[in-house]
Amino acid sequence: LPGPPFTHQQMPRKMVYYGQTSCEQETERYLDVVKYVFSCYKKEVPLVINTMGWVKGEGLLLLIDIIRLLSPSHIVQMDMCDWKAMPPLTPEHVHFSAGLHTKGKQQSKCRQLGVDDMESWKYPEGEDLSAPQYKLLYVHPEFPQAGAAGEARVHSGILRDMSILGYLGHLQSPDIGAVLPLHSLVPYQVPFNAVALRVIHTDVVPSNIMYAVNASWVGLCCIQEEVRCQTDGPVLLTQTPLCDCLGFGIVRGVDMEKKLYHILTPVPPESLRLVNCLLLGSIAIPNCVLVGQQGIEGEIPYVTSDYNYSI
Repeated sequence: LPGPPFTHQQMPRKMVYYGQTSCEQETERYLDVVKYVFSCYKKEVPLVINTMGWVKGEGLLLLIDIIRLLSPSHIVQMDMCDWKAMPPLTPEHVHFSAGLHTKGKQQSKCRQLGVDDMESWKYPEGEDLSAPQYKLLYVHPEFPQAGAAGEARVHSGILRDMSILGYLGHLQSPDIGAVLPLHSLVPYQVPFNAVALRVIHTDVVPSNIMYAVNASWVGLCCIQEEVRCQTDGPVLLTQTPLCDCLGFGIVRGVDMEKKLYHILTPVPPESLRLVNCLLLGSIAIPNCVLVGQQGIEGEIPYVTSDYNYSI
């Protein structure tokens, strides 16, 4: 798998749209997502898990929780030459250390999930609470400043934008030619009452929900519950569902008169028929998509310089 992620995107077997670039504010939901995705793994082939790079403070504690949850056979830990970010994650260290939501062997107090939520995180009855059995492969590079924060050639925000642009590239014709601007592509029309809607990362009053959704990046998801609405919508969820994400799209426009979402997405029609939920997170459409629209006369849609920064 050489090269950055945007160069070799593939459709995953199972995917959940978390909707944020950091799990710091919702670690419990992050663990629920990890467990949900991991549940589809049938151990027919080896599984390589790429953990996130948050290994300080609560991030390290969360990593210990994940190790306990996934029970890996091997852990590869990479350190830096002249700075240790964390102790070696030996089986003994994980066994005796408290995680963010789980206990260590000799810990009496720790932050835990609620009583109801903890049921799924307990060790199975009768299982020995001995140290986890995995092999630690510790990599200590000899290159000064290797992996030091701020030394990366490309920042994570740029890589995320490139991944989104690579995904949107599937909207283009496979024939070599001029790249079509997004506003020239025909969107899908989705009735308000055909899909449920949820903003993940913040609270939005119902009267402003369409302002938030318009010109936004959304996860196209499938919830188990049937979406029912006695009116012509929109259907608003009160809690973020834990559900499959089938792909992503851009809400190019909202027709308030006809009660329609206009959505651009490369997701094939056979998968779109299963979509009944739109999840909106804090992931933004790259600025170049909005600012670089070609063939626009006058003001560019969704772009303004008339903004009061004192608000």
